[in-house]
Formats: sequence, structure tokens, C-alpha cells
Amino acid sequence: MNNIYLHTGTNLGDRAANLEQANDWITREIGAIAQASRVYHTKAWGITDQPDFLNQALLVHSVLGPFEVLDKIQLIERRMGRTREVKWGERLIDIDILFFNEEILDTEALTIPHPYLHYRNFVLMPLMEIAPQLVHPIFQKTITELYAASEDTLTVGVFRG
Repeated sequence: MNNIYLHTGTNLGDRAANLEQANDWITREIGAIAQASRVYHTKAWGITDQPDFLNQALLVHSVLGPFEVLDKIQLIERRMGRTREVKWGERLIDIDILFFNEEILDTEALTIPHPYLHYRNFVLMPLMEIAPQLVHPIFQKTITELYAASEDTLTVGVFRG
């Protein structure tokens, strides 16, 4: 069984419902969600002139390989209505693979661990909630250590509905 850490985010429509729907699809298409962080609220990162985001980290157990998971993620995003027009732009749903077991993978289609996760508090904070001692296989630092060293100034808070 593979341990896959995913990150979900949304800033369009009913954001809380989008995350719930994504979790349902992930369970059906990829595997059981073993752990889920609380939902976090942040301002947009990258392109800041857009609605605020809700984000969540998930640990999923799956028999699928990394490229199969990527295919399923893209299928889920399309089913939910995601269109890819502007990098870091508004999105109905975004699902990223953060870690896949302890694998290191760098291809044109997929990079694992996610290459930007250590720069983004909106990724680190939910991930730290469910896997604080998870060690990044390249940096050899825990998620807690990566968060402590983060230079991201974006405020991340628990979503209260």
C-alpha cells in the first residue's frame, strides 16, 4: 500500500463543498483517506488579486503508482470543472501530489516531492497537522523543520466556516 500525501485547494464557488467533493472523488478513484487536516484559509499566493483559498492536506492509502495517481487527479479536476488557463490563477479545485512514499521523481510530467511545498505555508501548515515528523527525502528535514525555516509571510488560519 502506498502512502500518498495530497494537497487540495479551491478559491471559486462553494469552496468548502468543493473540498468535500474532491475528497469523495479521491476516495473513489485513488484510495482511502487515512488522515485529513482541518481546512485552512489563506489569501492567494503568487497572483494575489483573486479570491481567498481554502486548503487541506490528506494522507491517502492507494495501490496505484504515482503516474496513475496523477492521471486520476487530473480526471477528478476535469470532472469538477477545473480549467487550466493561468498558472497560480483562480481555480475550482487543485489537487497536488506532495509526497509518494519516500520516492524522489523528476520527470517532465511529475515531480515528487512537490518542488514548491517548502516555500508555501498554506501547504506546510495543513501538512504539519497530519504529518509533523514526515521527513522530506531530499532536504532530510521534517515538515515541522521546513515550516520553521519558511520565509513565506502569508498568514494561514483554520477555516471557521
